[in-house]
Amino acid sequence: MAKDHLQVVMLPWSAFGHMMPYFQLSIALAKAKVHIFFISTPRNIQRLPKISSELEPFVHLVPIPFPPLDPGFLPEGAEATVDVPFEKIDNLKAAYDLLQQPIKHFIGQHLPDWIISDSFAHWVVDIGKEYGVPVGYFSPFSAASSVFFGSPENLLGTKRIHALPTPASLTAPPDWVTFPSKVAYRDYEAVYVPRGFFGSRNGEISGAGRLAKVVSGSRVLAIRTCNEVEGDYLEVYKKITGKPIFSTGLLPPEQPPKRAKGEITTDDGIFDWLDKQKPKSVVFVGLLEEKGLAVEVKRKEDGSFSRDEIAKTLRHAMVEEEGEQLRSNARKAAAVFGDHKLHQDHYIGQFVHFLKNNVAKRSS
Repeated sequence: MAKDHLQVVMLPWSAFGHMMPYFQLSIALAKAKVHIFFISTPRNIQRLPKISSELEPFVHLVPIPFPPLDPGFLPEGAEATVDVPFEKIDNLKAAYDLLQQPIKHFIGQHLPDWIISDSFAHWVVDIGKEYGVPVGYFSPFSAASSVFFGSPENLLGTKRIHALPTPASLTAPPDWVTFPSKVAYRDYEAVYVPRGFFGSRNGEISGAGRLAKVVSGSRVLAIRTCNEVEGDYLEVYKKITGKPIFSTGLLPPEQPPKRAKGEITTDDGIFDWLDKQKPKSVVFVGLLEEKGLAVEVKRKEDGSFSRDEIAKTLRHAMVEEEGEQLRSNARKAAAVFGDHKLHQDHYIGQFVHFLKNNVAKRSS
């Protein structure tokens, strides 16, 4: 039965490349009169943008601190990846996992209509089952990134008998992408992925394992993209997961960032979306090239590039006649990225309609 006032818990991973898209989705849902409980640690909450006065009644920021940690486990005051050196990212994941019990307590007390979770909080699937609250997964990255890593079965490696994928297998589009695609890792990137994403340390669940559990346990999958850009990949993802898939649109920021005089601009929406793809840029570059929205700087075998190659690529993209098609494609994309009505009314509207009509029935 449809419900007038939805209550949704948002649970992003403690990295601003995740928290900001989750915050922007929260704002977009709040504009549709959905009540949001945005959960993160206190310092992360303090660093979020200010919420406009008309949306404050709908967005409830919920600070839940890490429990006491051993001295030196994390740098003092560290609560997000930006605060932590690379060698201690696993410690941040372990600290994040310790939020499971207080988050479970919060959900048990409030019994929201939905939990929208990041891939890192794999334990939220069990919490949702215990309290009868449906879980949805929201990916802040491109649909192409999700498609590249495939179904939960592929993430868990059941067909590989749970062996790690080879670097070579990650340098070409996967078999389930049947149309021409450039979405793949380069040789110099692929060597780090098997252990970094698919591997686990000290018997802990891997990044791929976390994602597989959340995708498998989710009632709906939402992706920060739009059909106008990634319709082909969205169809593939729907097929390989068997789940309802929703675009949330590009989630343009509530207050577009100011840009310095002379800085190259088309539309803040496109820059914001491209910026959020940085953590997955290794496969995202191929998508941009494939869609005719970018040209990659020529690199050496180790992945490095020279100043001359950067200058050459910039001239091609911005000045030379051969780059006009690229510039034309960028102008067309900017019109889509800047269409706030499309993203808010159409995409967010469709997503809210699904959430309202798929609330779990609970006995009174």
